[in-house]
Amino acid sequence: MASIQDQIVLITGASSGIGAACARAFAQGKAKLVLVARRLERLEELAQELKQYGTQVYCLQLDVCDRTFVNSALRSLPEPWHNIDILINNAGLSRGLDKFYEADIQDWEEMIDTNIKGLLYITRLLAPKMVERGRGHIINIGSIAGHQTYPGGNVYCATKAAVKALSEGMKMDLLGTPVRVTSVDPGMVKTEFSQVRFHGDVERANKVYQGITPLSAEDIAEIVYFCTTRPPHVNISELIVLATDQASATLVHRYTE
Repeated sequence: MASIQDQIVLITGASSGIGAACARAFAQGKAKLVLVARRLERLEELAQELKQYGTQVYCLQLDVCDRTFVNSALRSLPEPWHNIDILINNAGLSRGLDKFYEADIQDWEEMIDTNIKGLLYITRLLAPKMVERGRGHIINIGSIAGHQTYPGGNVYCATKAAVKALSEGMKMDLLGTPVRVTSVDPGMVKTEFSQVRFHGDVERANKVYQGITPLSAEDIAEIVYFCTTRPPHVNISELIVLATDQASATLVHRYTE
């Protein structure tokens, strides 16, 4: 296992779910963390928690959809935080589960702006420096939805299919450099994902996970950490991760009491 001690890890969407779990995992590995999210108070609470591991943390309030702000904020990082070694493109969301001809177009805009454009804006700024320094690792958090479309998933599935294609394209374009690219594509993970999808409807969100044991954010963070700690000549290119109770995007076994 390669050490990530003192490497600088930038995590988008770090205020909750998989992003926050990754922050905890990498803090325990003694990495230095740049935590990025819109909710600064959440980031500061997490940074306070991570003090127990003795790691350095820099909190950056940022909406990845805002290209101008992304450019300004990342170019203005304090000098000790300039050289990002590991980028975890975790920021993403789903909105709605409607038939495409009944969907709210604003939901489409938010998914496309966050899941595709946000990932591109961040990566476009950080990847050249990785190539220049001769080291780096880009982790894109995709989804089973990028491999298999499901009813009502339409635009969300399309955005995650784009993440899959972008990850493949990045690997091709970075071939010949030491920079690695990994796509980690989970199935059902119990986070705030479904609450966001259903616009805060907690009861409906909870029903998504009834009768099964879904993946946890910590499960995915452990896998991400594993990928980044392989020897430099090893690149985990793509991982689809499902709960034992899930066989595909639409096939789930639910237990009844």
